[in-house]
Amino acid sequence: MLQLSLTINAYLQKHLADIIQKPFWSPSFFTIQEFFALSAGAQLADAFTQFFTLFKVYNKLVMEEGGNPIEPAKFYPIARIILSDFAQIDNDLVESGKLFQELEDIAEIDLQFDYLTAEQQEFLKSFWTSYTEGKQKKQQEQFIRMWRRMPALYEQFHAALKEKGMITIGQVYRQLAEDRPGKPDFTDAFAAGKLVFVGFNALSQAEAVVFRRLQEAGKAVFYFDTDTYYMNDKSQEAGLFLRKNFERNGLINAFTEPRSYLKATSKTINVYQTQGHAAEAKVLHEALQKDYPKLKDSRSGQIALILADESLLLPVLQTIPTQYQDVDGIQRLDLNVTMGYPLAASSVYGLADLWLCVQAQMIEGKKDTVNFKEVEAFLSHPLTGATERSRNKIQDRLILEQLTEVPVSRLTAQKGLLALFFAPVKAVEEATLAFQEVIKHILEQQLAQKTLKQTEADLFIATLKELNRLHDTLTEHLLISRDGFSLPFVLSLIQKAVQGISVPLSGEPLEGIQVMGLLESRNLDFEHIYVLGVNEGVLPQTSIATSFIPDSIRRAHGLPVIENLDAISAYMFYRLLQRADQVSLVYNVQTDESNTGEPSRFLRQLEYESGYQFNYFIHQQDVATETRLPVRIKKDPQVMYLLNKYLSGENRLSATAITTYVSCPLQFFYRYVARIEEPKDVVENVEANVIGLMLHWVLETFYRDLLKVNAMMTKERIREKRKELGTLCERAYAKIVFNDEKHAVNHNGMQKVVLAIVAAYADIVLDKDEEYAPFKILDLEKKDEINFKFQLKGVEKNIRLHGIIDRIDQKDGIVRIVDYKTGSDDLRFSSLEEVFETNGKKQNKALIQTLFYTHVFEQANALSNVEPNVYSIRNMRNEGALFMEGKAKLPLEGERLEAIKKEFIALLSTKLAALFDEDIPFIPTTNEESFTYSPYTTLCGM
Repeated sequence: MLQLSLTINAYLQKHLADIIQKPFWSPSFFTIQEFFALSAGAQLADAFTQFFTLFKVYNKLVMEEGGNPIEPAKFYPIARIILSDFAQIDNDLVESGKLFQELEDIAEIDLQFDYLTAEQQEFLKSFWTSYTEGKQKKQQEQFIRMWRRMPALYEQFHAALKEKGMITIGQVYRQLAEDRPGKPDFTDAFAAGKLVFVGFNALSQAEAVVFRRLQEAGKAVFYFDTDTYYMNDKSQEAGLFLRKNFERNGLINAFTEPRSYLKATSKTINVYQTQGHAAEAKVLHEALQKDYPKLKDSRSGQIALILADESLLLPVLQTIPTQYQDVDGIQRLDLNVTMGYPLAASSVYGLADLWLCVQAQMIEGKKDTVNFKEVEAFLSHPLTGATERSRNKIQDRLILEQLTEVPVSRLTAQKGLLALFFAPVKAVEEATLAFQEVIKHILEQQLAQKTLKQTEADLFIATLKELNRLHDTLTEHLLISRDGFSLPFVLSLIQKAVQGISVPLSGEPLEGIQVMGLLESRNLDFEHIYVLGVNEGVLPQTSIATSFIPDSIRRAHGLPVIENLDAISAYMFYRLLQRADQVSLVYNVQTDESNTGEPSRFLRQLEYESGYQFNYFIHQQDVATETRLPVRIKKDPQVMYLLNKYLSGENRLSATAITTYVSCPLQFFYRYVARIEEPKDVVENVEANVIGLMLHWVLETFYRDLLKVNAMMTKERIREKRKELGTLCERAYAKIVFNDEKHAVNHNGMQKVVLAIVAAYADIVLDKDEEYAPFKILDLEKKDEINFKFQLKGVEKNIRLHGIIDRIDQKDGIVRIVDYKTGSDDLRFSSLEEVFETNGKKQNKALIQTLFYTHVFEQANALSNVEPNVYSIRNMRNEGALFMEGKAKLPLEGERLEAIKKEFIALLSTKLAALFDEDIPFIPTTNEESFTYSPYTTLCGM
């Protein structure tokens, strides 16, 4: 009987074939659990059957005590701990009644637990002493209630399973150790030969009892792989359990002669220090180069990558190439992964998680819509098979209607997988079946399209099998009693069921490079081993599984404690080194919340006592910031052709275009010459520009309604109209977002916040206007256009400038243009030259735009002395609406304002001359602040 993985099986069969040199009947191979299960005489209960059974028994006991039953969702994590504890109790043959016995008097320990050693009795006393002084504490009271309930829970749980003809593997161990197997003759099939037990180390008490009995009956032979290095030195934790097997359990090792491999030859240990988790895998790219030639000779299959940290599997698979170059050309590189490939790391799980997320949204939110992001995630997932045409069609519709919440009815009205995937689950019984239908549909679709990969196929099949088991168990329980099983809880069970799924990756264990976890490396020897994750806290682990049995009680009854994990890890680590010619250890020195950055104490211990040669390599990733690419767009004939459309009058320049060129010439090219637009998207959280558009629409509509009666605005008229502000904001949202002010919108929380912001901004403007009233509105959103002349290399050029002015009003003979700004625009400036400086940090877009509007308005309407005003919402209450040159407000000095206007025209002419000069290319600004909100950041080489 062998405790072997498939990889070990293959190696042993090859070894037997090499020895026998002729065809033979292969022996049977079993893991220890598979072998013991032959004696069960009953069906093994799976995890979900155990949970449902325990849940029912637990609530029955609670109600008998007068308590309220616990909800299944809250009980699930508790159940996992209880079931783990019960399994350990059975594996180590502990009497549950004795273990869970509450002791009021410490003296009772001496009387009732006289079979324990003095040290074990001290553990019990120390634990219960801590409870005699503080029973009033709530946590202690809860613990005592749970503790008192445990014996009955243990007995009734196993009795309930027995009634169903089921049994746990822990109970199989116990009944076999107590010599009452369900099938007493289960070993008869092997009576002609021997039961051979290979590679064991730490034995549970049940295993030790059964092994002794088989040995005494002459049925069993044991092969323990040992080394005098750690066997003869009792301070070596690696030999802890082996010494116990020989000295206390009386097992006889078939290897009768002491063996000393670790000291037989000197070894060189290469230790790689890496920066970061993924870098541990990347170091292999260089380190493995010298090992590739070995893969072509008889030593093929003698290179192993041992992952002490199993989360490194995917980085390793992504790092190791599929081929390598040698003197004979390109060679294929074979990998055999003994570890299972987890569903959680695959695209299949991504799809499963998305389906669960969609269902949870509809159930918990009690709604018949799903967020548009889930729809987009579905359309872009590689396994859904959505065509580019259908994907674009649906996404265009989402953008057009700005559907942040998509009605499920519109999705289920579609055909195929889309309807199936988003169909809401209505009942508990339907959940697993509905998910199975989704998985089956995708599997059949992939098969039909011939795009299914083997790994994905294995994962699909494993998922369907697990869902079948869950469905059968759940259905059986629901037929008896619903027990408060809610749909969200069943969905959480589905998630837990699929999270633990993994499938073996195909490969040849006798060829190429072997990839396995530390546990899978038992019994195997390799010439060169690479151990990844040799960090303290990983090798060995520093935490033990959660348990309701406190450490003191565990020690008193001989249950596993943290030191057991240390000894097990130490043995697997040292055993790997015994016959290896070359050893490479890799650990991560980077500290984070899950890593101390310290190497394993096994490494330090080996370095201190072994006498081996240790070579340390500091592996550093080359980190270099990407140099900014010099982006220059020359004004070739094609570019000049597009630019000349402005000079011919076919195109016009706006204030925004001018400020864009001032801010960054290259961004001007992308937006106004190349006409590269931002991709449209569904706006879930309204952005700042939308708030600005809404405010402009609200204020225009507010005053346009008043203009219909009278152009003169008084404080009273404004105050009365403000009562409609809330409705105006809602209409503005519908108009800006859906282009229809009558569009009915059921505003969500964030949208209500946006409405409140727009209303607050409008209040600031209207407070200012009430203070300024009475005044006359001359026009709103006025569109003007003029011809503007400038000199280009001594030749006069003409261009059309146009502007849309938010508001023009008049009071006491002064005409004002008013520009609304919702950003953080600054009203202060020191000089216009700095404002127009492309690479400077004192640009002022608001000033340029307002002076632009002023000039266009004055020229188009034959006016002068027009006062530029900016209603900068965020600054208006403190700074007003007038620009300030230094400390002086411009309109207070009329001559200075007119001088500023002339200077503006001169600077604008200079900028236009540069824009249309074919010798001046479009280049990005050096002022990185100009790229803060730019959609062209990457195109500009930033």
